[in-house]
Amino acid sequence: MNRTRQIGFSYLFLFPSFLLTMVLGVYPIAWAIRYMFYEYKGFGAASFVGFDNFRRLLEDSEYWHSVINTFVYAGGKLLITLPLSLILAVILNQKLRGRNWLRAIYFMPTIISSAVMAVVFFIIFNSYNGILNQYLIKFHIISERIDWLGPKHAMLTTIIIAAWGAVGNYMLLFLAGLQNIPNDVYESSSLDGANKWQQFWYLTIPMLGPVLQIVIMLAIINSLKGYESIMVLTEGGPVGKTEVMYLYVYKLFFPTASGSLTEQQFGYGSAVGFVTAVIVGIITLAYHAMSRRLNKLQ
Repeated sequence: MNRTRQIGFSYLFLFPSFLLTMVLGVYPIAWAIRYMFYEYKGFGAASFVGFDNFRRLLEDSEYWHSVINTFVYAGGKLLITLPLSLILAVILNQKLRGRNWLRAIYFMPTIISSAVMAVVFFIIFNSYNGILNQYLIKFHIISERIDWLGPKHAMLTTIIIAAWGAVGNYMLLFLAGLQNIPNDVYESSSLDGANKWQQFWYLTIPMLGPVLQIVIMLAIINSLKGYESIMVLTEGGPVGKTEVMYLYVYKLFFPTASGSLTEQQFGYGSAVGFVTAVIVGIITLAYHAMSRRLNKLQ
C-alpha cells in the first residue's frame, strides 16, 4: 500500500468521529454562543438583545449565591475525597487477603448512576422515616430526628453523598500510580531505617506527584460541575442552600414547577452557561499554572 492510500484510509477512519464531534460537540456550543445575545424561550422568534443577558447576570444575586455554594460544595468534596481515596489506595496496595474484592466494592459506587445513588441516600437521610434517624434514635445517639436535608445540614449531606460516589474512582487512579513505584525503593529505605510514615511522606507522595496532579485537576473540575445528585436530593433547596452553578444553568433550560425559575430562558441560560464555563476554566488553568510552578521549584 502506497503512502497516499495509507493517508486516505487514515482520514476515512477519522471521519465518523470527526462528524460526531462536529454534530454533538461543536454545533451545540456554536448554538449556545449565538443565543447568548438573544431573548429566546424555546418557541417563537428569538429577538436580539445584545449584551442585556450579561447585564442581567451581573445583577442576578441568585446566580452569584450559587457560585458561592459551588465553591463550598467543591471545597468540602475535595477535602473528603482526595485524602480518603489516597488512604484507601495505599491500604489496598498492600498484600491483603481478598484485596481484589475490596477494590471492586470500593469502586462500585462509581458505576452507579448519580440519580439512583441520590434516591437511595434520600431514603437513608429522610428526616421523617429515614433509616439513619431510626438507627440513631434506636441506639440512643440522638433523641430527636435530625433534618439532614434541611437548611442547617443539607450542604454537608450533599457533600458526603457526592464524596462517597467519587472516592472509588480516584482510589483506582491512585492505585495505578502506586503500582508503578518499584518495591526496591521501599526495601532500600527500610534497610536505611525508614518507618512506614517516613516512606509514605518522603517516597510515596513525591513519586506519586504526576498522578496526584492529574487526580486533583479532575477532582476540581468534577466537583465544580457536579449537580446531578443535588438535583435529585434537594433541587437546590431548601431556600437555595444547595443551589450550585450548573444546577442553576440546568433550571434555566429545564425549569421546575416550583421556585423562581419556572419558564424556559434559552438566551439567558446560554449566557449564564458561558460565564460558568469561563469560571471553571479559569480555576482549572490557575491550578495548572500553580502545579507547573511547583514542579519547577522541585
